Amino acid sequence: MEQSNDSMEHGFILVGFSDRPRLEMVLFIVNFTLYSVAVLGNSTIILVCILDPRLHTPMYFFLANLSFLDLCFSTSCIPQMLVNLWGPDKTISYAGCVVQLFSFLSVGGIECILLAVMAYDRYAAVCRPLHYTVIMHPRLCLQLVAVAWGSGLVNAIVMSPLTMTLSKCGQRRVNHFLCEMPALIKMACVDARAVEMLAFAFAVLIVLLPLALILVSYGYIAAAVLRIKSAAGRWKAFNTCSFHLTVVSLFYGSIIYMYMQPGNSSSQDQGKFLTLFYNLVTPMLNPLIYTLRNKEVKGALRKVIGRQ
Repeated sequence: MEQSNDSMEHGFILVGFSDRPRLEMVLFIVNFTLYSVAVLGNSTIILVCILDPRLHTPMYFFLANLSFLDLCFSTSCIPQMLVNLWGPDKTISYAGCVVQLFSFLSVGGIECILLAVMAYDRYAAVCRPLHYTVIMHPRLCLQLVAVAWGSGLVNAIVMSPLTMTLSKCGQRRVNHFLCEMPALIKMACVDARAVEMLAFAFAVLIVLLPLALILVSYGYIAAAVLRIKSAAGRWKAFNTCSFHLTVVSLFYGSIIYMYMQPGNSSSQDQGKFLTLFYNLVTPMLNPLIYTLRNKEVKGALRKVIGRQ
């Protein structure tokens, strides 16, 4: 108990990349730039989706939610990491660590399920176009988003206290740049297999099950696209889904590699850079993916800027 109180009083030390001092300044510049782009891009998506009535559709309602989650995802740890990269102080308070862990688990879980919801929306748009507005009515959209948020919050409410209360025998050094669950579990000086198995079970429900639904949705979409006779029609259908499929590939690829390995067997450096990828690079790329080739968003953005 005394050792636990020591962590609560003095917090934790985020080792991060402190073993590579020359790399820290490079990472500070790169991460600050990427984080600024992510905040600007996702804030712009949210603003445009709210202000332009033409984007008041299920697809852009889900996209605005995704952008909000990306903002929360990055902001939960990147500012703290930038502070640690800039100076010699690598500490984080116990409360700050709890907030980071809870935010990471909840937002990550919500985003996994939201991406499955967005895949179902694309299935309805491509495979059931005549019934799309009946299927994706506003009430259902709100219910689907509520399920995503509820599931992510349950994951965080269960796993956060279990992870933080594992005995660490006075150890305060977290071999990561944020309070992430695998890194905190590795600090435990007691048998943590029960917590690891529960985390794996939640990962199956929150990561693999939504991914399976995404793959099924895109299987139906691919079959429907192949039945379209005109090349222009096939291209339009493919273009509608390609943005979302790219985002899914980037996000799920790194998440599965990190969390679906028994015992979290990825190397420490791999873990740090993969976390950095899905916590910063993916949120930065999402607005670019959805806007560079999306005429509706670009048109809405020009319209909003024209009002200023």
